[in-house]
Amino acid sequence: MIRKALILKVFDAAYMQRWNDKVRPVELVELDKQAHKMVIAFFLGRFEEATPGFSWTEIIEGGIFELLQRLVITDLKPPIFYKIKADKAKYRKLNEWVYEEIRPIISPLGKDFCRRFKAHFHDSGDINKRILSAAHFYATKWEFDIIERTNPDGYEIAAIKQDLLKKQERYSGLKGMGQLREQPRYRDFIDLCGQLRFQARWANLHRVPKTSVIGHSLFVAILSYLFSLETGSCDKRRVNNYFTGLFHDLPEVLTRDIISPVKRSVEGLSELIKQYEKEQMEKEIYGLIPREWHKEVRTFTEKEFDSIITFRGRRKRLSSDEINARYNADIYNPRDGELVKAADSLAAFIEAYVAIRNGSYNREFQEAKLAFRDTYGRATIAGINFGEIYADFD
Repeated sequence: MIRKALILKVFDAAYMQRWNDKVRPVELVELDKQAHKMVIAFFLGRFEEATPGFSWTEIIEGGIFELLQRLVITDLKPPIFYKIKADKAKYRKLNEWVYEEIRPIISPLGKDFCRRFKAHFHDSGDINKRILSAAHFYATKWEFDIIERTNPDGYEIAAIKQDLLKKQERYSGLKGMGQLREQPRYRDFIDLCGQLRFQARWANLHRVPKTSVIGHSLFVAILSYLFSLETGSCDKRRVNNYFTGLFHDLPEVLTRDIISPVKRSVEGLSELIKQYEKEQMEKEIYGLIPREWHKEVRTFTEKEFDSIITFRGRRKRLSSDEINARYNADIYNPRDGELVKAADSLAAFIEAYVAIRNGSYNREFQEAKLAFRDTYGRATIAGINFGEIYADFD
């Protein structure tokens, strides 16, 4: 079962400052970088689905493993880390140490998960690791471009730029990287998603750490995936739940983060906002991605908290329990919206919980924390006892 220690460990990425020895016009934090990386991995992966060995599961889990690794080796500057990585024996020893540090909090997920964690860092260079590496590179370069504009003649700036240009050549064989070079609209899509790094949640309240919309979305995606893993869901269901979590707030790049109390304050306002989001997505987003992706992205961003299957082109809405009982198979393309919603609420609860723990005693955080506990304190969704999870935080 997913426990408090793992949940809070993942959330620790919201504290980790990136480029903290450089002039930065905005805060750049690890949770946001990892979220942007996984958006880019989705983009690159969609162009490689027919490549032998391709696996969305390996890409998603690889992203989780690499985030956990980063949380353990936080004090290593990138140049030192890459020097260690170039030495296979030293890198193996480093990852053995990382695993021993992280094992106590991931062991409740089972021996297979722990085995996959260890295996991920063996140097195989398969298509899934290349996609993750390219996505990591592109997200890093995206950040560097911001920093370079702020301090173009700063110390190490020219050397970092040269190093990034060299690394770019490593990924030229990936179809998606070629598309990003040739198609400005695809770069615009990545940039637009990146803007969610600058949209703060709970923006009117002081709290530590602050989280962005995209960072929150990755947190929801990871929780959704791990809960799906715990329920024994099929690969397709886990993947759909993860990407629904990752993209469920994408429309907010067009509307900003509107908190639930405001949505509920006027009858019909929530439905009006949803309709506006849908219209803006049609106008601004779908023109930036291939047409054959539209249906899938709509599934991730519209009625995202409905539990559904799609069979022979027809969509059917079901409860989580019905999906568990009857449709746990790849052919039905299931998405467990109720579970994603529970993960979304848990992520918001953690944001309030940590803010209070760090000294932000705003009434809104106290009320939100109690409201989530009241809603989920006795709830079991898709076989997950959320009451036990919330009780961990008493």
